Amino acid sequence: MAYYRTVGTVPPKRHTQHRNEAGGLYYEELMGEEGFSSDSSLLYHRAIPSALVDSRIWALPEGKPEPNHPLKPFHFKLHDLFPGEEWRQTDAVRGRRVVLANADVRIAYVACGQPSPLYRNAIGDECVYVESGSGTVETVFGTLEVGQGDYVVLPRATTHRWLPGGEQPLRLYAIEANSHITPAKRYLSKYGQLLEHAPFCERDLRGPVGPLLVGEGERAEDTEIYVKHRGNGSSGIAGTVFVTPTHPFDVVGWDGCLYPYAFNIRDYEPITGRIHQPPPAHQVFEGNNFVICNFVPRKVDYHPLSIPVPYYHSNVDSDEVMFYCGGDYEARKGSGIGQGSVSLHPGGHTHGPQPGAYERSIGAEFFDELAVMVDTFRPLEVAEGGRASDDGKYAWSWSGRGPQDGGKQQ
Repeated sequence: MAYYRTVGTVPPKRHTQHRNEAGGLYYEELMGEEGFSSDSSLLYHRAIPSALVDSRIWALPEGKPEPNHPLKPFHFKLHDLFPGEEWRQTDAVRGRRVVLANADVRIAYVACGQPSPLYRNAIGDECVYVESGSGTVETVFGTLEVGQGDYVVLPRATTHRWLPGGEQPLRLYAIEANSHITPAKRYLSKYGQLLEHAPFCERDLRGPVGPLLVGEGERAEDTEIYVKHRGNGSSGIAGTVFVTPTHPFDVVGWDGCLYPYAFNIRDYEPITGRIHQPPPAHQVFEGNNFVICNFVPRKVDYHPLSIPVPYYHSNVDSDEVMFYCGGDYEARKGSGIGQGSVSLHPGGHTHGPQPGAYERSIGAEFFDELAVMVDTFRPLEVAEGGRASDDGKYAWSWSGRGPQDGGKQQ
């Protein structure tokens, strides 16, 4: 995101001496993308950021995803993954359960009440949607106060931790990329400014408040950082726990165009028209081989003969994942889908409104719905969290009859 910010204290010229009151040097770190050829920031540390005293394996809990074969749509009930009070003993990093995955993106869910360990995703950017609850995201860049409806975009290798707040679970829908996540490119000028036709602008983005400095006493203690990184196994993902001799929250200042930020879905201005607008009209972010869209409360189609719910369509080039996180999603009425549900409509399956929704929508002027959609351009596999939350019957909801009713499953 080419939007310059400066926080704390930085020297007037980059790559020059920056000293503390006692005359000692701060240690400059360049955090940049694409090998010094894209957005970056410069951070100034009190201690050497490369220092390690130990490195050990973090055994990631993710089971191997399974192909969607035989091909069918799914309904995952994500709230079933954390029943009762289980969330109170769960943190936002180690408690994630992966629902769907492919070589480009992993979609996970967690309901948590415990502070997470320090964490760094060195594989790709993360876009984490806050379904409900509130908390603080502490990062090397500073802090972000987050709550219901916030997208939190965390650049690759940003050291951070999640601190839930209040007496309700912090429910997070995590989109973990193997690439960078940016606003849709068609919304950006060639220099990176959000354009006039974009459904949000820089004023809507909340950057970190800081700097966040851990006290001198804590700073001298060994500190664990959980790192997700590239591996050589079948999943291509590995985990390591770094132990550092000082706390990473020792940045006295930073400046640049690369940093975490929050954007609330309520600040997204929907694009509407006389007839039904296709999903790209609702796009907000994109990564390599996937896009993120959101469907927000809005006036709907006003042509006198319009049908406001989506027309039936075949995903020729993509799998469609919809997370239902508020309101009443008109097109899915009668399917069992509700708050906290995820639907998967895979490429090769023609999908659209549930029976009756097509007709019921005629004459509607407003939809009170909230959903986050991920479209992937490579097929998704069903991971452990998806298998555990599958309702087992969504695929047959358009016909009202499935294998258990005398049909034949090939």
